[in-house]
Amino acid sequence: MHDKGGHAPGYRWRLISAFAAVYVIWGSTYLAIRFAVETLPPFLMAGIRFLLAGGVLYAWALLRGAAKPDAMHWRSASIIGTLLLLGGNGGVVWAEQFVPSGLTALLITSEPFWVVIIVWLMPGGHRPTGGVILGMLLGLFGISLLVGPGHLEGNSVHLGGAAVLFLATLSWAAGSLYSTKARLPGSAVLSAGMQMLAGGAVLTLFGTLVGEWNKLAWHSMSARSLFAVAYLTLFGSIVGFSSYFWLLRNTTPARASTYAFVNPVVAVILGWAFAGESITPRTLAATAIIVVSVMLVILRHAPAADELTLEPLDAPAVPPAAVKTNPELGSSTGV
Repeated sequence: MHDKGGHAPGYRWRLISAFAAVYVIWGSTYLAIRFAVETLPPFLMAGIRFLLAGGVLYAWALLRGAAKPDAMHWRSASIIGTLLLLGGNGGVVWAEQFVPSGLTALLITSEPFWVVIIVWLMPGGHRPTGGVILGMLLGLFGISLLVGPGHLEGNSVHLGGAAVLFLATLSWAAGSLYSTKARLPGSAVLSAGMQMLAGGAVLTLFGTLVGEWNKLAWHSMSARSLFAVAYLTLFGSIVGFSSYFWLLRNTTPARASTYAFVNPVVAVILGWAFAGESITPRTLAATAIIVVSVMLVILRHAPAADELTLEPLDAPAVPPAAVKTNPELGSSTGV
């Protein structure tokens, strides 16, 4: 028996649950990262998180009958994992030692701006439309409210952290675009697991090279940090991914991508409620401006809104063959 739309019973509640998971879980990962890096080295924390989640997804995919990947698949997954998880997520976890979680979520919404710029500069690239240019200008203005001088109540954003976040979004954009052309397994779950394993290994290696094992004080780890890592691994990387991938199969990618408008708002509210992060009139104004700018860039960049997808800065890419994609914005997934 199906409803009027031809869907099985319970579809509506599954749809609502999936959207709630993507909106709230992904919006909350920024606060969880802040709690995790309070007593844990950032790169080792992220590396262990993705190794655990990647191992679960990789094993699950193989148990469900996915074909074993070949050397070329691992090469592509390693490049994507390095760009997305070391350059992208690694930059986020490092910067959250200095930048509040809510502002971090707002600053990394600049990722679609980098995508537009890279696509424009590529041979045969497309010039952005007037709506996209307007969105980018609005976004730059909103970001300037956050990182510029004269922040209300004497608060200012750590400029080094902000610079790392912008570089992280650039790395994420490059990895997203590369993923649309890379040779990856047909199983989206297997591909995501491989990218997490590769990215987690690189993050762990980088943390080792910068001496984070020497900074890892087992006796000083807080229960809050350990719980945050468990939350990021289970809910951020596994539940969030599964919910988003289900949405891609059961609704339009454009609707699924609306998390990009909601996550920063959720992050700002949670940072204020649970981490004592201040919300000033200037922060509220910047939040509204940046969300509108991202909406303009996303909805105006694609020829058809339901062909558009966008990746969050906290997840590996689903292989292009697995979902409908916009070749200019990359494939979609979420963790």
